[in-house]
Amino acid sequence: MDSATSDRAALQATADNGLKIVVVGGFGVGKTTMVRSVSEIRPLNTEETMTRAGEAVDDLDGVRSKTSTTVAFDFGRITLDARSVLYLFGAPGQERFWYLWDRLFSGTLGAVVLVDTRRLADSWYAIDRLEHHGTPFIVACNDFGGPLHTEQQIREALALSDDVPLVECDARDRSSSKYVLITLVEHLHALSRGTAGALSAAHPETAPVKTPEHTP
Repeated sequence: MDSATSDRAALQATADNGLKIVVVGGFGVGKTTMVRSVSEIRPLNTEETMTRAGEAVDDLDGVRSKTSTTVAFDFGRITLDARSVLYLFGAPGQERFWYLWDRLFSGTLGAVVLVDTRRLADSWYAIDRLEHHGTPFIVACNDFGGPLHTEQQIREALALSDDVPLVECDARDRSSSKYVLITLVEHLHALSRGTAGALSAAHPETAPVKTPEHTP
């Protein structure tokens, strides 16, 4: 029995609110591993065994030990409360599958850009596409035991603004992956509050009117 799901209670078949999150990043950064570690159901994945033919089109620098790869997407689920669930999609990392990303971004609340500090350049496309779509995101550095970089060095390498959260994680660890998702949800909540505040300031006539307290 799958140890990741055997000790969890049976899930409701339906939910009133389904919230979609996407995990993107370069080839071999740990997207499938993160979805697998945090999902409360047995994840759906589309991994296929890597072949010699793929070596001619996929950049294997730094991930020579990788034996399988996602060719469509990964899917997992996390219950938030009795009425809401989080649907988690992991995008394929190879350049030849990037055309799928725009479709995965449809209806997405936000995204996690998972990066390997040994291959930071692989994350540029993910960040570019998210910014193009106006999709909020955070960046999570997966621990592969590579060279240490300061937060400022990573921000400069990825051209990240200060308002984009940057966290460290171990995608193999469920609690660490949950922390990444919590950080994203908190970021989305802060952005929504900021947008609501800006709209109220721009249109004060729409702000709620306080009723004065009755004085006896």
